[in-house]
Amino acid sequence: MSHESVVMQESAPLDLRLSEAELEATREHLTAFVETVVDDAGAEGAVLGLSGGIDSTLTAHLAVEAVGVDGVHGLVMPGEVNTADNMSDAERVARDLGIEYDVIDIEPIYDALVEAFPSETTADRLDDDPLRTAAGNVRVRIRAVLNYFVANAENRVVLGTGNRSEALTGYFTKYGDQAVDCNPIGNLYKQQVRQLAAHVGIDDDLVNKTPSAEMWTGQTDEGEMGLDYDTLDAILALHIDGPLSPAATVRQLDVTAEQVERVVGLYERSAHKRSMPPAPEALHL
Repeated sequence: MSHESVVMQESAPLDLRLSEAELEATREHLTAFVETVVDDAGAEGAVLGLSGGIDSTLTAHLAVEAVGVDGVHGLVMPGEVNTADNMSDAERVARDLGIEYDVIDIEPIYDALVEAFPSETTADRLDDDPLRTAAGNVRVRIRAVLNYFVANAENRVVLGTGNRSEALTGYFTKYGDQAVDCNPIGNLYKQQVRQLAAHVGIDDDLVNKTPSAEMWTGQTDEGEMGLDYDTLDAILALHIDGPLSPAATVRQLDVTAEQVERVVGLYERSAHKRSMPPAPEALHL
């Protein structure tokens, strides 16, 4: 669905859903994309981390459609803060798809990194920000290293599982969950991810699960961002991606100015995550 068509839906401005025809076209487009990335790399297939969440679950389903069961290797990488239910769901996805998967406990690797850090950052301080966020980022980056270890060893590409809502708000770890070769669902807003997941036949309990990056115990995406995904997606579509001013977005969506400002702030502060690291301009000597 184009951003222009979203703007014209005055009666349902929060509705970013795709039609059945658009869903099927999107499905075919994304599977063809994965197949092309793998082929162009001369790779034997793809590897991705499975978290039990809808983003990685949908990506895994699309990958199997693209390169077959034998072409996908899943990694389930639990840490101390991950819930047993989510890890169980991750394994369930791999078993249902019939793909090869490994379970790798990242906690010993994490513990080794923390122990190597200066003594003033002891474990009893890791529950408080900014160390809590730093510790969560360490776990995410460990998973990225493991993804590439398997990818390099097996001649595979690493599939990212990030969506457009996360990318625009910077809701990912730099050089962590976006340290990937491609993002098959990277242009889908979160509610479109859920919709496409239902379309390809993923179980309702996974489609409707509360999103959480599980960077620390009890963390949820919406709680950390301060917005539910439907509201976030609408503001992104109409103001960040679309042509509406902040004031017009407030009127169109019946949201608060503070909510729009919150999204704008997330977008602007995370610009560095969406760009190559800067370098000074070349001197013409």
